[in-house]
Amino acid sequence: MENHRLVLPGDLNHYGFLFGGRLLAWVDEAAWIAASLDYPDHKFVTIGLDTVEFHHPVRQGTILAIHCKNIRQGNTSVTYSVEVFDKQQKDQKIPIFSTRSTFVAVDDSGNKVKIQPAP
Repeated sequence: MENHRLVLPGDLNHYGFLFGGRLLAWVDEAAWIAASLDYPDHKFVTIGLDTVEFHHPVRQGTILAIHCKNIRQGNTSVTYSVEVFDKQQKDQKIPIFSTRSTFVAVDDSGNKVKIQPAP
């Protein structure tokens, strides 16, 4: 699954680069959307990101492509590989950011529930 984001002035830190926390929120949201679409009968909450490392700075006006791929399904959790690229760069092989995001399925009370296989 691929989502896109335009980096606007309000997304920048005091040095003029994309604020890291903003990118983390976008990554979390994109991976959550992927999990929710892959498993439509489940409710998910984020339980972790394996690493947080920004490989390249991002400037205002950049169009980001956020790629999410399901790489693991456990009994109550799913994990997605997430890579972020500059969509305007011809060579999109080097990610700006990459991580693995893990979600747990929960019921209305917040208790873990078993995940049914994706269709």
